[in-house]
Amino acid sequence: MSTDRPTVLFVCVSNGGKSQMAEALMRAHVGDSASIHSAGTAPKGKINAESAASVARAGASMDAATSKPIDPDLLRTADRVIVLGRDAQVEPVGGMTATIERWDTDEPSLRGIVGDERMDLIRDDIQNRVEVLADELGLARPQAGA
Repeated sequence: MSTDRPTVLFVCVSNGGKSQMAEALMRAHVGDSASIHSAGTAPKGKINAESAASVARAGASMDAATSKPIDPDLLRTADRVIVLGRDAQVEPVGGMTATIERWDTDEPSLRGIVGDERMDLIRDDIQNRVEVLADELGLARPQAGA
């Protein structure tokens, strides 16, 4: 890893939903023990309200989130680059050492599941993957009161 704190970049197309959810859930899970970022391949400039509400129901926050494009320098320095969903395509940049991983999160709306239930299923899938990633990086959950 490039520093004492690993750097993780989550990417989706709009950087308003899934990648922002992953960033918020990871931050809630590991605190400042990692440098956590998100970006979009075609950011829309706004955060998905349903995603933010679902994350809040899980005890995390997207309140400070802003939709932004991928920073090539961040791609070069990230220890893990994770693309959420099937649509976003991220090309490696020169000097990049991380591999590009893909989390293919199930889309409940394809099964007729909509609204809060849909968002919570997506959130839960991302949360489970975030917890595995934190374990892989050797990141412990912050202690209460610490």
